[in-house]
Amino acid sequence: MSGDSNVAPIIIKRKKVVAGDGHHGGAWKVAYADFVTAMMAFFLLMWLLNATTEKQRKGIADYFSPTIAMTRVSGGGDGALGGDSVFAENTLPRVGTGATMLRASPDSAARGSFSEGEEQDRAAEDEQFKQVEDVLMGRGGESMVADETLKHIVTRVTDEGLIIELFETEDVQLFEDKTKPTALLRDIAQVVTNAAGFVTNQIAIEGHTAAFPLVLAEDPAWTVSSQRAVVFRELMKAQGLEGKRVQRVTAYADREPSRRNPMDYRNNRLEIIFLRE
Repeated sequence: MSGDSNVAPIIIKRKKVVAGDGHHGGAWKVAYADFVTAMMAFFLLMWLLNATTEKQRKGIADYFSPTIAMTRVSGGGDGALGGDSVFAENTLPRVGTGATMLRASPDSAARGSFSEGEEQDRAAEDEQFKQVEDVLMGRGGESMVADETLKHIVTRVTDEGLIIELFETEDVQLFEDKTKPTALLRDIAQVVTNAAGFVTNQIAIEGHTAAFPLVLAEDPAWTVSSQRAVVFRELMKAQGLEGKRVQRVTAYADREPSRRNPMDYRNNRLEIIFLRE
C-alpha cells in the first residue's frame, strides 16, 4: 500500500511572477501622456477656429497641405510680409514695410507695396539724401564739418528718411546743465541747417537721453529730452531754417537707448530726420 512506502512524497510548488504589478507599472503613464497631448491639440484647434478669420484659416490649411507647392493665399498676419509666404508666387520683391522707430505703431510704420512711379520717386529721394550725406560727411571732397565735430555725427537712410544722429562722447558733451547748448552743438546746428538747404523735405527732431540714477526723487529724462529737442529746433531757426519745415519735435527720454547700458553717455543724442515726401 502507498502508506507503507518508504519513498518521500514529491511536492511541486508553483510561483507566479508578475512583471509589473498594478499601479507600479509604467505603461499607464505612456497612455496618459498620449491622452494629454491629444487633448492639448484638441483645445489648440478649438482656439484657432475661434480666434482666426476665414482667410487666416485658409492660409493655415494651405500651409499644412502636402498637395500645394506654393500658396496664393495670405496667412492674414501683419508681420514683415503682411501674412504672405516668401514662397508665394504673388509676393512682391519689395513689400515696403518698415520704420525707423524700434517699436513703430501701425500708423507710423510704412506699409504696402510701391507702384512704379513711387519707386522712381524713392530712388530720386535716396539720391538726394546720398548727396547730402556726401557733402555733410566729406566723402569725395571737402567736409562741411571739422574733424572734431565729425566725431559726433552719424547719418543713415531709412524708410522714414535721412537721419542725422548727433551724440555725445565720453569727454565732450552737447549740453551743459542738462539743457544749455555747448559751442559744439551750436556749430553742429549751423552745419545741419546748411545741409537742410540741399533738400526741401520736412524735418523731425527727436530727443534721447541716458538713464538717470534711480536714487533721484523724480526722473527728469522726459523733461530733459523734450527740452533738448526744442532747444535744437530753436538753434536751427536762429540759423535761418524756416520754422514751418519742422513737422514734429518728439521726446523719447531713455526709452530707446543706442547702447545696452542705459546710463551710457552715448545714449545722450539728438536725431534730426529729413522726412520723405
